[in-house]
Amino acid sequence: IEEINVDIVPLFETIEGLDTARQSMGELYNLEYYKKQLKYRSDFQTIMLGFSDGTKDGGYIKANWEIYKAKENLTAVSMENGINVVFFDGRGGPPARGGGKTHQFYASQGPSIANNEIQITIQGQTISSMYGSKPQAIFNFEQLLSAGVINDIFTDDKSLISSQERDLIEELAEVGGKKYLELKNHPLFVSYLEHKSPLKYYGKTKIGSRPSKRSTSSQLKLSDLRAIPFVGSWSQLKQNVPGFFGFGTALQSKIDEGKLEDLKDLFENSLYFKTLMQNSMMALSKTYFPLTSYMKNDPIYGEFWNILYEEQQRSINNMLLVSGQKLLMETDPISMMSVEYRENIVLPLLAIQQYALQEVEENLDENAKTVFEKMVTRSLFGNINASRNSA
Repeated sequence: IEEINVDIVPLFETIEGLDTARQSMGELYNLEYYKKQLKYRSDFQTIMLGFSDGTKDGGYIKANWEIYKAKENLTAVSMENGINVVFFDGRGGPPARGGGKTHQFYASQGPSIANNEIQITIQGQTISSMYGSKPQAIFNFEQLLSAGVINDIFTDDKSLISSQERDLIEELAEVGGKKYLELKNHPLFVSYLEHKSPLKYYGKTKIGSRPSKRSTSSQLKLSDLRAIPFVGSWSQLKQNVPGFFGFGTALQSKIDEGKLEDLKDLFENSLYFKTLMQNSMMALSKTYFPLTSYMKNDPIYGEFWNILYEEQQRSINNMLLVSGQKLLMETDPISMMSVEYRENIVLPLLAIQQYALQEVEENLDENAKTVFEKMVTRSLFGNINASRNSA
C-alpha cells in the first residue's frame, strides 16, 4: 500500500449518493488497508462533489441542498476519524452546473463545512472569461481566497443556518425536488430535448472532452446524458430548466401556507439561501420563452412546453416577491448589463438555430438537410462563446 503515491478521490453526485456519502466514507475510513493509505498521505482526504449530475438527477434546489448537507456530514465523519478533508467541487459554468457567484457561494458555507482548501473545476467558457488574462485571473483567485478568509475570520449570523432556517430550506428542497422529478418522469422529457433542441449536435461541435452520452445505445436515455449537452441544450432553447425548475413551486407552497415573511427573512438573513436564489435568478434572467413560443400549440409537445413556461413564470414572480426586487438581478446591475449585452448577440443566433432545426426535422432533401445541420452547429459555436456560461 505504501507504494501507492496518489490520492484516491471518491465522487458523490447523485441524490442517493449524496444521501449515503457519510456512511460510505465512514466505512472506507475504517478499512485497515485504507487507514494505512491515508496515513501515508498525511491523513488528507479529497472528496469530489458533482454539481452537474446532482442537478440533472434532483433539480436545482434539491441538489444544492443535498450537496450542502453532504459536505456537513462528510466534514463531521472525517473529523471523527482524524482526517483532514478537502472538498473538490465539480462546478461548471452556469448555475445549473454549480456556477454563478463563486465568491458568495464559498463565503456562505459556515463553520460546519471544512474549508482547509478550495478546489474547483474550471470548465468551458469560464476559463477564458474568468482566467483568460492576468488581471482577470488575479481578481478571481483573490475572490476565492477572500471567501475562505471570510469564513474563518468574519463569520457572522448570515453564514450560519439556524434550525428554523434549516427546516424551511429542507421543506423547499423537498417540494422543489418533487416538482422536478415529476418533470423528469414526464414521457416527453427526453424526446423534447432530442427533437426540439440541438442536443444531438453537441457531439459534432467537439466542445466537450467526452461523448455526449455514456452509452453507445441508439436509444437516448436521460441517465446516459453528459451534463454539458444536457444543461447546454436547455440553454440553447433559452429555457434553462436545470437552473430553476421546481424553485417557483417550492416558494409557492410556503406562500400558500402563509410563510411569505419567513421566506423574506430567510432571503435576507441566510447568505447560503440568498446566494442559491440569486444564482437561480441569473439563470432565469437568461430565459426567453418567446423564442420557442411556436411550440405551445404543437400537437405533441405543446402541453410539455406550457409546463415549462408556467414554472418559469411562477419562479420569476415568487423570487421577485420574496427578494423585494422589481427586476431579476436588480441588486447586481453590472452583471445584469453584461447579460443584456450578450443576449443581443445570442438571440439572433438562436432564432436562426430554431429555424434550422425545424427544417432538419421536416426537410427530406439530403443536400438541404446537410446545410441546415451546419447552420445548427455553427450557431451552437457562436452562442456558447457569446453566452459565457451556457454549458
